[in-house]
Amino acid sequence: MNSRRHREGGAAAVEFALIAPIFIALVFAVISYGYMLSFRQSISQAAAEGARVYATAPSGSTATRTDAIAAVNRALTSYGVTCTSGGGLTRNGSAVGTCTVPTTTSACAGSSSASRCATVAISYSYRNNPLMPSFPGLGITLPSTLSFNTTVEVNS
Repeated sequence: MNSRRHREGGAAAVEFALIAPIFIALVFAVISYGYMLSFRQSISQAAAEGARVYATAPSGSTATRTDAIAAVNRALTSYGVTCTSGGGLTRNGSAVGTCTVPTTTSACAGSSSASRCATVAISYSYRNNPLMPSFPGLGITLPSTLSFNTTVEVNS
């Protein structure tokens, strides 16, 4: 009876050794994808906040673009990502994408009135600059680029 139990214990160890890598890869995939989705939501929030600040600034304000960039940076600060005034997106001092905050407004697309609009656009090269290490082979399941833009009508 003891030898039978010993053989079954060995079989359980072999079964665990076969299943464990698949289970660990699945856990890492869920965590990596969840973190990427959280970051994607932050990018959309950052673009929306930057556009909102731009749209509600007093007419003729010279600090409008600077304030909009600051709003974008506040939304992305927890990920260590920064929008620069030159239109770049950086992380740990390296260029990782683009951050476009307009210097002036333009005519709103599809509008027959004299409405003025501004678009804040953020694009992050995620596959080349992942926020967390990926389990080998799972990086290809993540999107290559995360981007979002928000267009708002500006107060006159």
